[in-house]
Amino acid sequence: MQSGISASEELQKAFSSLLATPSDFALLVTIQGESLVPVETIAGKSSDFGQNLSVLEPFVKPDVALYAILRRYDDTPKFVAVTYVPDAAKVRQKMLFASTRLTLVRELGTEHFRETPFMTMAKELTADGFKAHDAHNALAAPLTEEEKSLGEIKRAEQEAGSGTAIREIHLAQSLNMPVNEDAIAAMKEVAEGQKAATTLKINAATERVELAPETPNSNSLTELIKSISTVEPRFTFYRFTHTHDGAEQTPILFIYTCPATAGNKAIKNRMLYPLMKRAVLTIAEQDAGINIEKKFEVEDPSEITEEEVLNDLHPKKVASSGFSRPKRPGR
Repeated sequence: MQSGISASEELQKAFSSLLATPSDFALLVTIQGESLVPVETIAGKSSDFGQNLSVLEPFVKPDVALYAILRRYDDTPKFVAVTYVPDAAKVRQKMLFASTRLTLVRELGTEHFRETPFMTMAKELTADGFKAHDAHNALAAPLTEEEKSLGEIKRAEQEAGSGTAIREIHLAQSLNMPVNEDAIAAMKEVAEGQKAATTLKINAATERVELAPETPNSNSLTELIKSISTVEPRFTFYRFTHTHDGAEQTPILFIYTCPATAGNKAIKNRMLYPLMKRAVLTIAEQDAGINIEKKFEVEDPSEITEEEVLNDLHPKKVASSGFSRPKRPGR
């Protein structure tokens, strides 16, 4: 997965300057908007790599991701490109930095980089941290840079679906709720039967979940599906009222739609929505009191049909023919 972000002209110039200035030790890089941009070029204070690492300390924050291009070797390739993504960084930032790290080295020239380590703690960007890193590499099986990068992206995606996302959800309960109050109120109305449906979206600028601008038409499942956006992802909670075996039933469905549209915004959505989905489901259940009967995940809303939903809710029983003793040969 690639983020669609590219190296800016300013970064290209800063890296060219780093190549041409042996006394410069580090070039720090971040992501702004749709571009990789330089933050700071730092001169070395020694000929020793370990001692030079101390100049990074003021720039390494416990909750902000950063790229650090470091001059380490005397012979080519001379540089390492560190991706620093601390556990306390925002989930969207984690995914962007993980999915863009390969772009960084490609656009600056892979021939300049001997390795591209991925680090999550400030202490790893110290002399002792690199000693531990080197010792680990000596024991690990050799991987290509492509394999390393893909592994780190998968790691970030897995964190989003398990530990990291859950920790942020727990913090959100008391500190910074990632779902707006009116969205939670709308989910409560669905839980209590006051309304049949509510549709939510993520505001990419604030990284908060809010009510979608469209009003879901909940007269029927078919009408609901027609009202869901076909250009942006949506989280929809729907109380599906129907009759089965002569009795009325009202299970609540969760429908996650993520249309396959083009462009950088769509790529970011495909990273951000899966990360926030778990938070939305947790808050829906714990704060809004929604008991979800079935979950559906599709690209286009039209993939959801009433027949499919009914089949999932009420699978048809396969009649057993019982056991028949086989006939004896010759009879």
